[in-house]
Amino acid sequence: MIGLTLLQLNSSCITQYYTTELENNFSSEQITDLNKISGFFKNQICLNMDSDFKTCYERIPHEYLEATGNGFWTDIDFEEQKKLYDEISKSTFNEIWMFCKTTNYSSGKESKSLCANASGKYQKFLIDLGKTNPRIAAYAKRIGDSGDFNSLDIHYNNILSDNKYFNLKDPNMQLILAIHYLSLNKQQMRNGKSKISEPNF
Repeated sequence: MIGLTLLQLNSSCITQYYTTELENNFSSEQITDLNKISGFFKNQICLNMDSDFKTCYERIPHEYLEATGNGFWTDIDFEEQKKLYDEISKSTFNEIWMFCKTTNYSSGKESKSLCANASGKYQKFLIDLGKTNPRIAAYAKRIGDSGDFNSLDIHYNNILSDNKYFNLKDPNMQLILAIHYLSLNKQQMRNGKSKISEPNF
């Protein structure tokens, strides 16, 4: 990966990933937060197993879960996810997400939901990656057009069949999938499983 460097954090033994695209768009403090987001996601879906992310993702029974109507991300502990939001800075959060109101068409009830910040640093990060990755360029465009994350924007079939543009060993791709799937997990709130409130910054 071009521009990939590693920094060992003395205080936590956590490997911190920097890439050219991250450094071009985020401060070092924000990159630390992004690593927290990526690490949380990987721990949740891999259940802290001693396995690399690529192997872990490939072992998920995607087809079975899709047939049952539940993506694997719905097993992410949303209460823990909300704690994660409180552990990252407001500036990092706001460069990725924003709160918006959604309306249930059948009941007319309004609720608060997480949406994409289509003009934030994260969107610019995706656009930068898209200059060399047409898959991510298309993904960034859909987010920019819709202002939200959609489960069909990155489908597991595409990820598993296209190793060139969906390299699961690439920390940039791991971060993109983390933010994508954590954003989809907001459906738990919409389905009444958990309510979301703005982080306690």
